[in-house]
Amino acid sequence: MYQDYKNVERVKPSGLDLKDRLVGVQRVTKVTKGGRAFGFSAIVVVGDENGVVGQGLGKSKEVAEAIAKAVEDAKKNLVRIPLHKGTLPHEQKGKFGGARVLLIPASTGTGVIAGGAIRSVLESVGVHDVLSKNQGSSNPHNVVKATFDALLQLRSADTVAKQRGISLDKVFNG
Repeated sequence: MYQDYKNVERVKPSGLDLKDRLVGVQRVTKVTKGGRAFGFSAIVVVGDENGVVGQGLGKSKEVAEAIAKAVEDAKKNLVRIPLHKGTLPHEQKGKFGGARVLLIPASTGTGVIAGGAIRSVLESVGVHDVLSKNQGSSNPHNVVKATFDALLQLRSADTVAKQRGISLDKVFNG
């Protein structure tokens, strides 16, 4: 899932105090010749609220079991996101399917200005001040993945300096 991104740091779940947030539960129906078979799919975001976050999808005949499977899946997909003083290092767009997400860093005291699925992801990461806009699809599955797309493209000033082979001072002052 994260192969397309250059500087993604994968994280092991052991030793982390992870909190899970339920983004959405959908009742899904499979129609067979014997009638309708109902099931549930749950999408969950887990994070330590300090830059580590993961998302997962679980499916089952029962809601609780679907959520448990989603949490397990999310723990397998943990990544570290660069943060800067409780907000993001820079503005970033992300997209997945029909969902497009715009994340903008905000000054201290702004809070998390985000709706539903984006808010769950950003709070799990540990972002305290950010502006966001969901454009296009509002399907929670795609919005979560679009938000992850934006977050995984973020680069800290240190990373940019290393990649360009210049000093940190030169990154900001030219």
